[in-house]
Amino acid sequence: MARKGRRKAGQRGAWMRAVLVLLLLAGLAAAGRWYWQSRHWRPSETRYPEQGVLVGEDDGTVRFEVVKGLGGSFAYLEASRGAKGRDRGFTANLAAARAAGLAVGAVHVFDPCSPADRQAANFVISVPRERSLLPPAILLDGDAEFCPQPVSEAAIQSELMVLVNQIEAHAGKPAILAPTPDFERRYRVGGRIERNLWLSRDLAEPGYAGRPWILWTANSHWQTDAAARPLRWVVARP
Repeated sequence: MARKGRRKAGQRGAWMRAVLVLLLLAGLAAAGRWYWQSRHWRPSETRYPEQGVLVGEDDGTVRFEVVKGLGGSFAYLEASRGAKGRDRGFTANLAAARAAGLAVGAVHVFDPCSPADRQAANFVISVPRERSLLPPAILLDGDAEFCPQPVSEAAIQSELMVLVNQIEAHAGKPAILAPTPDFERRYRVGGRIERNLWLSRDLAEPGYAGRPWILWTANSHWQTDAAARPLRWVVARP
């Protein structure tokens, strides 16, 4: 009887191990499908005909003609960062994107620790004053709590408005504000500065700014043949 009981217990143990292995394999398969989708998904071109990329020097060499072939119609290029930083790939990317037939816009990356006039001067030096460029975009990230000198929330809003005005004066077009979810949660620029918005959320439409977006980074890790590294894929509201 004892041997029979041990045999049944062993059979139950083997059955449980088999079930656990099957569950593990199913989980791995689901994770693999999600990973593939997260690297290859983008919104429907039927719903969003205008699509493109956001490119900076960290993306390496980008074949903009391939972006065009994939259905891209525009490219936003990081140009300046804060008061001194400049994207080393901007000039080459600008020429290559134009040669591929893409509409092109310039991006300034906001630094909450730097005065607005210095940041605007950096953008003006970095970006040519050409009417053919798309409206400039200001990428809003970071937190003033980490600045060497304290910067109040009111000061952030004031400096940002100065920066917007000066960049618009150079570009001759209204700027687009691109707050990350964390920046918007902290400073609420979407409800305080009346400019078009560029929001970000992978695989699902964002709504964290309380207003409709005009541009949406729909996949920040889209794997394509256009570059060795994943690209940030962006769509425009129709």
